[in-house]
Amino acid sequence: MKRKLIMALLILVCVLLQATVCPMISIGEIKPNLLIILTVSFGLMRGKREGMLIGFFCGLLTDIFFESTLGFNALIYLWVGYFGGYFYRIFYDDDIKTPILLISICDLGYGIIQYIFRFLLRGRFDFPFYLGRIILPEVIYTLMLTIVCYQIFYRINRGLSPSDI
Repeated sequence: MKRKLIMALLILVCVLLQATVCPMISIGEIKPNLLIILTVSFGLMRGKREGMLIGFFCGLLTDIFFESTLGFNALIYLWVGYFGGYFYRIFYDDDIKTPILLISICDLGYGIIQYIFRFLLRGRFDFPFYLGRIILPEVIYTLMLTIVCYQIFYRINRGLSPSDI
């Protein structure tokens, strides 16, 4: 019960930070995606099921508070959590390269899916512009934030997990 309560609180805090702090630290309308970091990190540390649950609730809260289409982001974040949890078996405690690689792939995929469903289907075909001006800068900015946030999420996860003695 403690773990579920802490995870719900962590999701809520990350959604609030995404809504309040991230726009203030944006650079040229590009802001980091803290919810991708949270979803992939816990999917990687705890497996597919946990990643999918966290991703679904992160996406659902994003849809409720920020979007007009309910369920679109919930589905995307659910798949991001599944993808992160798929690599649960190769997770090493002291290695940050795997989370950085997975978070960058997931953020890139998230940006491409957003482009396809929000712009391409409306007849806006300038993908190289969108990739160079929005997707890649967001991936880089998210990776810079990953270095700090992943360590915090890792320590929270260790506090929630039984010791490996």
